[in-house]
Amino acid sequence: MKALLYSFISVFLVSLVSLIGVFTFSIKKEEVKKVSMLLVSFAAGALFGDAFIHLLPESFRKLGINLTTSLLIILGILVFFILEKFLHWRHCHQPTSRKHLHPLATMNLIGDALHNFIDGLLIGAAYMINLPIGMTTTLAIILHEIPQEIGDFGVLIHAGFSIKKALLFNLLSAMVAFLGMTASLFIGPHIENYASFILPVMAGGFIYIAGSDLIPELKYECEAKPSLWQFILIIFGISIMALLVFFE
Repeated sequence: MKALLYSFISVFLVSLVSLIGVFTFSIKKEEVKKVSMLLVSFAAGALFGDAFIHLLPESFRKLGINLTTSLLIILGILVFFILEKFLHWRHCHQPTSRKHLHPLATMNLIGDALHNFIDGLLIGAAYMINLPIGMTTTLAIILHEIPQEIGDFGVLIHAGFSIKKALLFNLLSAMVAFLGMTASLFIGPHIENYASFILPVMAGGFIYIAGSDLIPELKYECEAKPSLWQFILIIFGISIMALLVFFE
């Protein structure tokens, strides 16, 4: 019951992030991009921190340092690669422009819904391990959802949606996470070591997102000051995850 309660609260908070796009609507695109890149930096640090400081150590404690654990980590990387490559799911953190093409709104919503389903699945599994793992995983997901939801909102507006309609569809897509959470908590008790096997897959997925989607976007910044702030925020994201170890 505790896992259910905490999972529900976490998924609810993650779903609320889908509404953040409206706050950027009246801001200049250049400013949105600057803020978004800083959020991407923070999210990259948090995802790396959660993967290497919390998820991987816990995976090794649960499953041991062996071939199975290593293969599950690689599986996580491959699963997220497949989702991105073949289902056109992408972490888009740049506002819409002629130089930055977006997939069609329908495909974006389908991909985002699938992504949110997996987020809910992971949150449910994380809380089945323990409260600290659930909280750090939720925090990491929220941080990388913020810049993504800004991009998703921009896609829908660019596709001709009204502000209200874009917010509604973004929220409905985000609420699919509740289905993932429910599936995880329902299936978990019937599969031996379900949550333990999900952990390294989750770690591999977070490493893929941070390393393949987030960090590459930051590499295009050549000016010294923005680059320094990006580095600082990456370190800050990692530090937050490191400090949370003391609450375990």
